[in-house]
Formats: sequence, structure tokens, C-alpha cells
Amino acid sequence: MTARITRAGFLWAGAAAAGGATVALRGGDGASHAAPAKSADREVLAFFLTLEQVQEAFYRQAVESGGLDGELLELASRVGAQEREHAALLAQRLGGTAPPPPASDFGDAFDSPVRFREAAVELEETALAGYVGQAGNLSRKAIAVVATLVSVEARQVAWLRDLAGISPAPRAADPARKADAVLRELRDKGYIA
Repeated sequence: MTARITRAGFLWAGAAAAGGATVALRGGDGASHAAPAKSADREVLAFFLTLEQVQEAFYRQAVESGGLDGELLELASRVGAQEREHAALLAQRLGGTAPPPPASDFGDAFDSPVRFREAAVELEETALAGYVGQAGNLSRKAIAVVATLVSVEARQVAWLRDLAGISPAPRAADPARKADAVLRELRDKGYIA
């Protein structure tokens, strides 16, 4: 029996051979040789630190406002403590290059429990989109640290969404956003002065 070679099969075999040759020329380890530079890690981690600092300030001020009680107060206290830990971890990782916390004005976010909840969901969703959008720019070592934070961020927003009576997991995958778009949104809202 003779094998029939189709044009698609020929092209696929050629692509596989070229890919194999490329891996062999690189040393065959399959690892990316275009790994992010340490300066890229610092830039992305500084962005994440800014997000955590804004979130920490938001929850701290929400608790201090005295306008929350019950589960919302419990959420703000617990999530605020987690954000403090996240910020401390990132600041430690950045060492002397860690940016100082930005000045923040959360406007009417603490005027009522409903407004707090709405603002908190928006803030957490924005931060999570920033994490999703920028984590791929990190080295393997740095992403291992960040992955531990992202899972907590996702649970925080799920808790908030549940309290708001909306689906805790509305999408199969979260959207990614560029760092400059996230920072611009936070500046437009006054969350970063």
C-alpha cells in the first residue's frame, strides 16, 4: 500500500521539521529564550504594588468611615488585611525600588453600604484585569509569586459580587487590560492622585 501525501500533510510535516530544528538549535530544552528582563519584572511588580496600595487604602478608609457593619465590615477588614500583606510582599520583592503609596481620594465610595459595594467590585475587577493583562510579562520566578496573589484577588471579588447579588463568576475567563489603561481609569476616578 502506498501512502498518499496531501498538500496539507506535506506542509504540516515541513512545519514540524522546522520547529524541531529550531528547538534543536536552541539547545532542545523547550524553554523560552526571550524571558523578560529583571527590569521588566520590576516595572510590572511596581504596577501590581500600586494596585495593592490603592486597594489597601480603599478598605482601610472604608473601615475607618464607620459606615459599614455586618458582613460588609467583615469583608472590608479581612480584604484590607490581605491587601496589606500583598503590598508588603511586593514591596519586599522590589526592595529599594518600591514606589511609595499613591495619594487616593475615593469620593463618595463610603457614603452608603451600596455605594461601597459597587466601588469595591469595580476596584477589584479593575485590579484583577490589570493582573491578568500584565502577569504574562513576568519571568517564571516572578510569576510564581504573583500567582499566589491573583487567586486571592479572584476570591475577594467573588465574595463582593456574591454580597451584591450578582454572579460571583460571570465569565469563563477574565479580560486582560494593559497597565496604562488600568492606571488611567484609577486616576480618572481619583483613586490615584
